[in-house]
Amino acid sequence: MVTPLTPLTPFSTVIRTASHEQHTEAETSSFMGDLLGGRLGVDAYTRYTEQLWFVYRALEDGAQALRDDPVAGPFIQPELARVGELERDLTHLRGADWREDVTPLPATEAYAARVAECARTWPGGYVAHHYTRYLGDLSGGQIIRGKAEQTWGFARKGDGVRFYVFEGIPNPAAFKRSYRELLDGIDAVVTDDLEKKRIVDECKRAFALNTAVFRELGEEFPLTA
Repeated sequence: MVTPLTPLTPFSTVIRTASHEQHTEAETSSFMGDLLGGRLGVDAYTRYTEQLWFVYRALEDGAQALRDDPVAGPFIQPELARVGELERDLTHLRGADWREDVTPLPATEAYAARVAECARTWPGGYVAHHYTRYLGDLSGGQIIRGKAEQTWGFARKGDGVRFYVFEGIPNPAAFKRSYRELLDGIDAVVTDDLEKKRIVDECKRAFALNTAVFRELGEEFPLTA
């Protein structure tokens, strides 16, 4: 059931509730289940990390131009930046020359292109992608970090899992509360209910794009009998 867009419902609740089904589908993908279950090798984890690099480059390359935007600007916070951490992880996982042959999956290419398009043309849509990625990193991403450390022997919060380590956010729970307050503040700058519905729909689309990446990763790393 979709939470109605009413003044009594905080926008953070609306967007979380409306996208719950798509969020669950992404979280329960067979690829992620196999990865977290230790049934795939570090090569699958590395390939996944490569795909994240393409998506986060699109997110963070587009951030600078949005810093003064009334809708997206408040969400651009330097302590969230992940590209540098992903590059450090990839150097650890693949060596210093990893850029020479890193490639996006078709689904990753589509995902990054959509993020870049929203960054250029639609701040509200950019916020939808920002929310699905960074709040997820601060939440479920920590489970991935713990499993990766346990399964492949990475140092705790060290190279290989630095993407999941937010050194500038000492209290993730408090940060997530403040982030949700920013989402709730969208009501003050976006007064058109149709536009708010478009942002919610883009959040659903973001999860669907992420699920498509997992699907292609699952095809690339099938479990053998």
